[in-house]
Amino acid sequence: MLFVRPASRADAGDIARIDVETWRTAYPGILPDKVLLGLTPSRLTAEWEAQLVHRPQDVRIAEWTGAGIVGFGSCGAARTAVAELTGEVNTLYVTPDHQGRGVGRALLLALFRRLVATGHGSAVVWVLRANPGRFFYERMGGKVAAYRRIAVRGEPIPALAYAWRDLAETVRSGGRALRPLADDGSGPL
Repeated sequence: MLFVRPASRADAGDIARIDVETWRTAYPGILPDKVLLGLTPSRLTAEWEAQLVHRPQDVRIAEWTGAGIVGFGSCGAARTAVAELTGEVNTLYVTPDHQGRGVGRALLLALFRRLVATGHGSAVVWVLRANPGRFFYERMGGKVAAYRRIAVRGEPIPALAYAWRDLAETVRSGGRALRPLADDGSGPL
């Protein structure tokens, strides 16, 4: 059974472990080896502890019965202006063995609910362009809104922004993207 909850400072070590595991699984060939090998749970634990001291309410944890913490995500005000989008999902990672089981969907919707509760009606998430996991955001109704290079541990990497302009509706629909109608209006393509 899956349970999503707000994070606490005691979760920093698990968050760091998942952070390292998912980066090393998702980004070989996308990020330089020196970046992936330079990641350590101990350094990231310290970074996550600091974040959880200042804004713990903006981090969500996904726990799976019998497996413990299997994913996390964080959100807040948009860090970069993109077409009047006010909120941002900063991170969303799920362990490889729990991907495709609804964990990412549950976390993203929990983060969207948090953004709505803090006055953000729209949101953006920046994703590395070469990351095949980016199609998850399309399935969740995100639309490409911008392109840029982002610094990842000092390396400029091509990225794109997925946007949701109506978070309340996205939460109501469970994040399911609406399929466009055929040109003749007869139904979904």
